[in-house]
Amino acid sequence: MDNRLWVMTITTDPEAARHAADLAPAPLLDVVVPVYNEEADLERSVRRLHDYLVTELPYSARITIADNASTDATLRIGQRLAAEFGDVRAVHLDEKGRGRALNRVWRESDAQIVAYCDVDLSTDLNALMPLIAPLISGHSDVAIGTRLNRASQVTRGPKREFISRSYNLLLRVAMRAHFSDAQCGFKAMRADVARQLLPHVEDTGWFFDTELLVLAERIGLRIARSRWTGSTTRTALSTSSPPPLPT
Repeated sequence: MDNRLWVMTITTDPEAARHAADLAPAPLLDVVVPVYNEEADLERSVRRLHDYLVTELPYSARITIADNASTDATLRIGQRLAAEFGDVRAVHLDEKGRGRALNRVWRESDAQIVAYCDVDLSTDLNALMPLIAPLISGHSDVAIGTRLNRASQVTRGPKREFISRSYNLLLRVAMRAHFSDAQCGFKAMRADVARQLLPHVEDTGWFFDTELLVLAERIGLRIARSRWTGSTTRTALSTSSPPPLPT
């Protein structure tokens, strides 16, 4: 049995594409790409991500483009990609906010694991498998990448480094957080956990990631942390062998 992404007939009708997506089997992984006015980069990034998922990931997966009230051609491009690929879908929200988009899409997903990445794909896609491995195996409930681990090898500008470390120090002092790099744009969760946790996350924008992690930590969820071994533009997490397929 082939556990890679399924192949579906290409259609140019967005409504037909949505209907086909409804009939498709639920994937193991749903990768959400939240976007706002990203017409210049969206298609290139989604095609690159799709190619990686098809050729490298040993599990079924879907890409969900979450449009945050874009005023340019972002939504139309997303709908066209969804019509071309059966394992890509486009969701539109009338209000802006990355947190709002992730909260809605993650809670409504039929996948077993939900994840997100920024549209610029600044993270090396080879980081995806190590990120979701502890979720698939049942070792963890939430998985995050961190550039602030002592073992990480990341080169960033002094300003970005100072802001990032200062913010995380504030979290440790004010909220007694034990995680680092709360704003890293590469996270994943078990979907059943997301459906229970996300109704309690109130922020709809930039603070969403931090609030989610603080709540997860306070209720005792298991958070896996993966170290970075790359640069600011192309980074990679430590690699590991894929776990067995879930039964």
